[in-house]
Amino acid sequence: MDLRSSVAAQQYAATRPATAAKQAPGGMGGLEKAAQDFAQTLQKGEETALSAMAGGADAHSLVQALAQTELAVETAVTVRDKVVEAYQEILRMPV
Repeated sequence: MDLRSSVAAQQYAATRPATAAKQAPGGMGGLEKAAQDFAQTLQKGEETALSAMAGGADAHSLVQALAQTELAVETAVTVRDKVVEAYQEILRMPV
């Protein structure tokens, strides 16, 4: 083994912990937490809508739940569009 390659391997091993992904407190990553919050918002909106159809919820809570659901869907679509745009920009980069 060449001396330069062993030094490079040692340097890589020393810097690897600095580049490792960090978990948010509670063990969830940011994207995972956002996905869970999104799903929870959709579920609450659906439960409120079903309750309103059965006569168990007032119109104000239904409108509020639908507004929150609409905002969550619009946010998810915007994030998706930005990710697709970034991916397309990477594909356009010269190699």
